[in-house]
Amino acid sequence: MINASPFDESTLNDTVVIVTGASQGIGREIAATFAEAGASVGLAARSDGIYETREYIDDDQSVLAVKTDVSDEESVRETVEDVVDKFGGLDCVVNNAGIAGPTAPIEDIDREAWEQTMDVNVTGMFLLLKHAAPHLRVSDRGSVVNLSSISGKRPLEHRSPYTASKMAVLGLTRTVAAEFADDDVTVNAICPGPVNGPRIEDVIEKQAERMDVDYEVAKQRTFTEDAILNRLVDAEDIANIAVYLASEAGRNVTAQDINVDAGTVWY
Repeated sequence: MINASPFDESTLNDTVVIVTGASQGIGREIAATFAEAGASVGLAARSDGIYETREYIDDDQSVLAVKTDVSDEESVRETVEDVVDKFGGLDCVVNNAGIAGPTAPIEDIDREAWEQTMDVNVTGMFLLLKHAAPHLRVSDRGSVVNLSSISGKRPLEHRSPYTASKMAVLGLTRTVAAEFADDDVTVNAICPGPVNGPRIEDVIEKQAERMDVDYEVAKQRTFTEDAILNRLVDAEDIANIAVYLASEAGRNVTAQDINVDAGTVWY
């Protein structure tokens, strides 16, 4: 693995997790960090990148790559079944799959783009939680980690589908945390700030074009000038929090939305 984590293989020993959106970026890093912490990992995504993630982790015994469309209920149901059949149960889900959606004023966004963003970013989480729930409830240490965003807490101009979807994730997280509490299943959301990688680069490039400025100016105006550490965060920062929330150390943390954003949002 490229990045060393602060966890060892005993942290999540005997834990089985499904990570959606595991084909690249944050999802790949989360999957790799869970594997390094001792978990068996189901890699779920639509693209062939899940096979690259499997090679990146380099442990065929503890990794299962399953092509998954999170917006398709049958695909999600089959993924859960495949992971449970392979590893004998399911203890954690990390709902990471998401898309950026369009960058435009609301009057210029068509319904198809709106619905696609909601289907992936919200409905996909609902479907995985629905089909994972019976397994999580009987786990000795069930947990859910949903990926929201600081944009689920504050406006992001010309990104109404994305921000609405990420706000919905917070409501889903808190409600399911209450539903799962009697079975001692924790449910939390991580709210990353802008994370270094291709997706945020694409967003910055579109904002630069819209504002008619260069890339670095758009990056500062849109993202880093509000961060007290004046920088973007890295995928491994998100992965480390996800493992903590799934571990025994995080057993009394639930119904929370945790910012990992270099000091951008304080609520």
